[in-house]
Amino acid sequence: MNKNRPVNLDLRTIKQPLPAITSILHRVTGVALFFGAIFMVYTLGLSLESPQGFAEAQEMLQESFLAKLIAWGLVSALLYHFFAGIKHLIMDAGFCEELESGQRAAKVTLVVAVVAILLAGVWIW
Repeated sequence: MNKNRPVNLDLRTIKQPLPAITSILHRVTGVALFFGAIFMVYTLGLSLESPQGFAEAQEMLQESFLAKLIAWGLVSALLYHFFAGIKHLIMDAGFCEELESGQRAAKVTLVVAVVAILLAGVWIW
């Protein structure tokens, strides 16, 4: 191996292909869902404590901008993770593994996820 070859360590200048970006986003949304489970479990616990706790959780999710933003972020992460996971399952089955079909699958994943996220935003807000 040539030890004098140039090495680019600046991540801002590296051009990743679209399938790599969708795969990285799939991992990021998985981590976001893991940490977002804290908010979901807190809200579930609050709603199951008592009728007053249920009313408090309901009011929080209906009136608090921050709670709605967190809920929309979690639903968005879940939707993207779901559609990217389906893409990965299709690829595991041996389809869309070529360069051109992989690019197309990545584009379809992004478009479907964006549409679903926007619809979820309308539903939540």
